[in-house]
Amino acid sequence: MKKNVILEVLGYLKDKGIVAGESEFSEFWLGHSEGYMRKLRSTQSEPSMGAVAICASRLQQASHFIRQSPSHAHVADQFLALSQRCQEIVNADAAELELV
Repeated sequence: MKKNVILEVLGYLKDKGIVAGESEFSEFWLGHSEGYMRKLRSTQSEPSMGAVAICASRLQQASHFIRQSPSHAHVADQFLALSQRCQEIVNADAAELELV
């Protein structure tokens, strides 16, 4: 589930020409090394919860910045929707913890 959302974000950012590829996405949008997405693919692993949280935060920040241009409100809305999907994953994981 985490991987699907992260791949959706990557695809959207690539389609919009915001990132050139996985390396740039891994570094800026996930806060990891340039080979992070490649490592996930080769090991068939899920992204870390930290990477999902960083992605949510950066998408939200970008949404606020983009919204300053009224002609790009639809892009800001999509960034915010993707951010919320990432945040839902983080929230669901946090809700699974037992509080003592």
